Amino acid sequence: MSQTGLIFRLTLAVWLWPGALFAADAPDPFRVVVSVKPIHSIVAGLMLGADVPELLIDDNRSPYDFTPSPQQRQGLREADLLFWVGPELEAGLAETVRELAPGVEVIELLSHERVKILPSRHTPGQRDPYFWLDNRNVMIILDDMTRLLQDADPKRAHRYERNRQKVLARLARIDREYEYGYRGMKAGLGVQYHDTLQYFEQAYALKILDRVTGSPRRPVAAASLLKVRERIVSGEAVCLLSEKGLPAEHLSLLTQGSGVNHGILDSLGVGLAPGPDLYFRLMDHNTDEIKRCLNADMQAASAARALAEQDGSPVVDGIGGGRFLLTDHLGRLVSKETMRGKYAMVYFGYTFCPDICPTSMQVLFQAFDLMGDKADSFQPYFITIDPERDTIAVMRDYVQYFDERLIGVTGGREMIDRVARLFKAGFEKVVEAPDDPERYLMDHSAALYLLGPHGRFVSKFAHGISAEDLAQRLTALHRDDDLR
Repeated sequence: MSQTGLIFRLTLAVWLWPGALFAADAPDPFRVVVSVKPIHSIVAGLMLGADVPELLIDDNRSPYDFTPSPQQRQGLREADLLFWVGPELEAGLAETVRELAPGVEVIELLSHERVKILPSRHTPGQRDPYFWLDNRNVMIILDDMTRLLQDADPKRAHRYERNRQKVLARLARIDREYEYGYRGMKAGLGVQYHDTLQYFEQAYALKILDRVTGSPRRPVAAASLLKVRERIVSGEAVCLLSEKGLPAEHLSLLTQGSGVNHGILDSLGVGLAPGPDLYFRLMDHNTDEIKRCLNADMQAASAARALAEQDGSPVVDGIGGGRFLLTDHLGRLVSKETMRGKYAMVYFGYTFCPDICPTSMQVLFQAFDLMGDKADSFQPYFITIDPERDTIAVMRDYVQYFDERLIGVTGGREMIDRVARLFKAGFEKVVEAPDDPERYLMDHSAALYLLGPHGRFVSKFAHGISAEDLAQRLTALHRDDDLR
């Protein structure tokens, strides 16, 4: 069955929602059906206090094995709206979806044009279905789902908007926790039984060494099994992650006599009660399992979560506002006013950073190279969070090492702290040797912030974005006259 044939009626117009998706006299209430628990949780949060969306795949069943019953097929035929992930996850649902009448709007989330969808690492031509494990994808879908519900049910548009704000605040908490506490996921190296964490790896700089299999539908290759076993036995991998609800018949071969830590993820929410809280419980569960399995400092992990919960403002509210006065690598003053005129790409890091900062700079300038002349409208700034070591002279050497287009920025400790707060960029000094206070690292968030030519916050790009994706998104933003 071709990929094109499985998209059915889903087109670009579905996701742009020009206002004609439902008739103006659509019945109230209307029936919304969602295939899997993580997506159902977000829709349930949006519809809280209005209607309750129906969950199709319940009873702790795996979507890989799901085939709708006659009663469920009839229910789908009577629905107004169906959200499903796509044939890569719910293959048994594909035929039923294809046969639905035109009156049922079908939203295949893997075909959403603005969501970051990654190709499968194991099956050419297929897509990785676990896009919700990058919570920024959920933020994008949240906005589009809200507009869809408001168009379909305008009498309760205000309720959907209030619910959107509440769900967004909870998603923002995850964003802050993972960026500020990313070091907790880098204590050791791990392997996976099923390849479910590709989005999580890219979004939050998690390194997984290897995987046994890409999908429960595919037989386990002996070579893959033995390779993962060798990584465990040699001590290269301290952690093995499996998935609740997915078959892992060779798990004992990997764990027996190895002493490897075993963490059980629940990326599909199989063991969780459905509802508005499920997605957030799922993300917290997975994060904690990964950190425990990698022998992370769980006290530090708890502190990162507590810090994220203290700041209750949405990610985008007020970022980059306020006044500040800093100095660049040539001794010139840098302020909010001097940064205007071009799109400002702002990154917080430090020159002694061993891995994250160099990687981020490399991706940024690779993206600029891909953009060609369009990159001339963007000015990158590297603002140090370690001004005690990163003097003007040090910043000058750093800029020369990377790219002459970069502006290195430093200043006094108090002003650096102020600017970081204005951008909601977290950092913390981590002393490696108590007897030598000069030996320290800076634990810090790793996002790229984009300000418009007039200084208004435009967007935020997570560490782990590819140069190609960043170039594409910056080019699209550059075309939008509303940002100028």
